[in-house]
Amino acid sequence: MRLRTRLASERAFVSVQRFLHIEAVSGVVLLGAAVIALAWANSSAAQSYHDLWHAPLSLGLGPFVISQSLHFWINDALMTVFFLVVGMEIRREIHEGSLADMRSAALPMVAALGGVIVPAAIYLAFNGAPPARDGWAVPTATDIAFAVGVLALLGKAVPVNLRIFLLALAIIDDIVAILIIALFYSGGLDYSGLLVAGGGIALVVVLQMAGIGSAYAYILPGAILWIGLLQTGAHPTLAGVILGMMTPVLPVAGREPPLQAAARALEDIRRAADAPRASMSQVIASADELRLAQRELVPPVTRVQMTLHPWVAYLVMPLFALANAGVSLDGLDLARPEAQGILVGVVAALVLGKPLGVVGASWLVVRMGWATLPAGVNWAGVLLVGLLAGIGFTMSIFIATLAFEDAALLGAAKLGVLLASVSAAVLGLIWGALRLRGGQRAEAEAATH
Repeated sequence: MRLRTRLASERAFVSVQRFLHIEAVSGVVLLGAAVIALAWANSSAAQSYHDLWHAPLSLGLGPFVISQSLHFWINDALMTVFFLVVGMEIRREIHEGSLADMRSAALPMVAALGGVIVPAAIYLAFNGAPPARDGWAVPTATDIAFAVGVLALLGKAVPVNLRIFLLALAIIDDIVAILIIALFYSGGLDYSGLLVAGGGIALVVVLQMAGIGSAYAYILPGAILWIGLLQTGAHPTLAGVILGMMTPVLPVAGREPPLQAAARALEDIRRAADAPRASMSQVIASADELRLAQRELVPPVTRVQMTLHPWVAYLVMPLFALANAGVSLDGLDLARPEAQGILVGVVAALVLGKPLGVVGASWLVVRMGWATLPAGVNWAGVLLVGLLAGIGFTMSIFIATLAFEDAALLGAAKLGVLLASVSAAVLGLIWGALRLRGGQRAEAEAATH
């Protein structure tokens, strides 16, 4: 039992390490895509930037055809894969991670809620009237890739528990953002689409009950669910969250345990290869059984997430940034009071509201005895997490595209997110270098005396 627990904890640690590595590196790729988009949208080729994303792209089968802009397919279809990974991250954290028990989850949960409520309140203080008021949720989200990437720049001075605290906070932040999108940024619902979406969910359940473990089998049910949500008026990317949360956290039960099946298949391959007349058909059949057993050694929620995560980190999110971060400064009308309020509100909410909300809520819950700071984490570290939580980017820009139809207001919101994210990253790096590395030097000097 003790060995099994140790192996499970080691696997979880390796998964977290791999996750953090992908996020840290992809943050640089994401930043590069945003810089390219900004440069392109403000260059002499700016018209080509806008023409590309508004170019029509049609997908269909027979009489069923959906014709939309390339921008739609990236924001409403490709981002579904991003939300699928987010849904699986949430599912895994609830099962075996930082959200598995209430006491461990209390601090990041309350900190995340503080980091949502305070920024929203600050934004509304600058934007109390519609349509600017509709963007209240823009500064409530945290970009995991950027935040973890900036934290990684501080090197080994950052305690492991501080990284996990930031990761848990960002995941809870994503849960809140998903709920906000579902409740406040979905149009009037056409309930006929719920039948289609329900059919997709029912098909997923049937496949799971039949023990189908191949991810490819779930593409069709996922597409049906996506089309159903699109038809209802809810944002179709929520299909990814639903599928992610439905992904099993335990290996599919077979006729025999995966390790036993793998050992038997290896033995069959050895016997077939050593036989005087080797049967290639037997070798191939045993090799197929070995691949299946190897696949089932890892729970579907982990296997699919780790397979998709690099694609999301290095393709989906950079494409989203390239398509959405191109704010044209020439076409930005900051003379409008609403645009000014949105820009100032977003920057103030992310740069000031996030750390205030995260630190304030954390202090309150610790003071009341409902939670304790993780081992190796002090209040300087909590402030660092609060500063980095102000890096909104991906989810903030995504919510902005849902909140504003007016191009000038959307441009102001996007510019505010970009300025705030850069400011939060710089402030986080400065604070981290001063406090964490300074504390590390002080400990080293104390150890020598």
